[in-house]
Amino acid sequence: MEKKLSNSLLYLMSTSAGLVVANLYYNQPLLHKMSVELQVSEAAISNVALATQLGYATGLFFIIPLGDKVSNKQILKFDFALMILSLIAASVSNTLVLLIISSFFIGFSSAIPQLFVPMAAQLSDDANRGRAIGIVMSGLLIGILGSRVISGLVGDQYGWRVMYYAATVLMAALFLILHYKLPKITPVYKGSYGSLLKSIGYYFRTEPTVRLAALRGGLAFAGLSAFWTTLVFLMEVNFGYGSAVTGAFGLIGILGALTAAVVGKLNDRMSKNKIIMYAALSLVVSWIIFYFSSYSILGIMIGVVLVDLGVQALHITNQNIIFSKNPDARNRVNTIYMVSFFIGGALGTTLGAYAWEHYKWTGVSTLGIALSISIIVVHLMFRKKAF
Repeated sequence: MEKKLSNSLLYLMSTSAGLVVANLYYNQPLLHKMSVELQVSEAAISNVALATQLGYATGLFFIIPLGDKVSNKQILKFDFALMILSLIAASVSNTLVLLIISSFFIGFSSAIPQLFVPMAAQLSDDANRGRAIGIVMSGLLIGILGSRVISGLVGDQYGWRVMYYAATVLMAALFLILHYKLPKITPVYKGSYGSLLKSIGYYFRTEPTVRLAALRGGLAFAGLSAFWTTLVFLMEVNFGYGSAVTGAFGLIGILGALTAAVVGKLNDRMSKNKIIMYAALSLVVSWIIFYFSSYSILGIMIGVVLVDLGVQALHITNQNIIFSKNPDARNRVNTIYMVSFFIGGALGTTLGAYAWEHYKWTGVSTLGIALSISIIVVHLMFRKKAF
């Protein structure tokens, strides 16, 4: 296929990435409503978000490497069928166990946007790769943040189940659009599926750049997941606000996500080491602000912009680095990176729920500060091997 990426195709991938990844985050502003209806504790219902993230990490490991072996059209057919069935199962769940299982498979099937990021890198030339990754990531990040706004509003007005019904219809329509508009890409890898998965271990062992990017990304997303998982509890307990207000904070975070294309362009011109350090410092500052804002809506708003901007800048830079260094295995190195990213998210969800249960917002904020400082420490320790 000619190495050419039109703007219309680029923005289709960006929009699709956002719409699909939103499935992962609809549950977060709705956790309190779910816990009340299913009569379980806040700590127990947080396993819904945990299962979704673990499912996503599992899907990344087993589905995304296929992008180096199987046509993207074939992957889409299987993936969207499973996604739609999982959303239906969640919408009719009447027990916590069924909701957790269906949430796992929602996460598993919603890994598909991570095929679009390597695809954008593959179809772009070297001078515009950062911009292309940035635009796709912008759509993905807006989907992550906007999903909370939508689900918060829908949850308040119609209940949490309606959100899953709506997502089912949306995914069916999106599949039809992608089926007719997305170009078919036939990869070059000819080995077996087993050898394809085995080669992921080879890249992990031999590429310090990939390992360091994976660690930085995992730590950053752990902090972000801890924040969004516990924010709904903070809003309910300290402010008396419902899921709509919690979800509305996603609108503020979108301001940061809109700069993704700018961050992508900076990656084409500026030292990636500097971008990483600035992003990590932004995360530290955001969590310090959160620490002192347990009763300040303005403080939470400022922190949301900084934390989303920091995670986004770090994420785009990490992916640009690993794609540039591994052009023949972009889906596999992206698998390593994104599995680590979402394992970090799952860990952050668990630690965040524990911190809230025992130490409330002070504990959550302290956790976020520690995770953000850890990014700076590991980067300074291992950057010489990775740059």
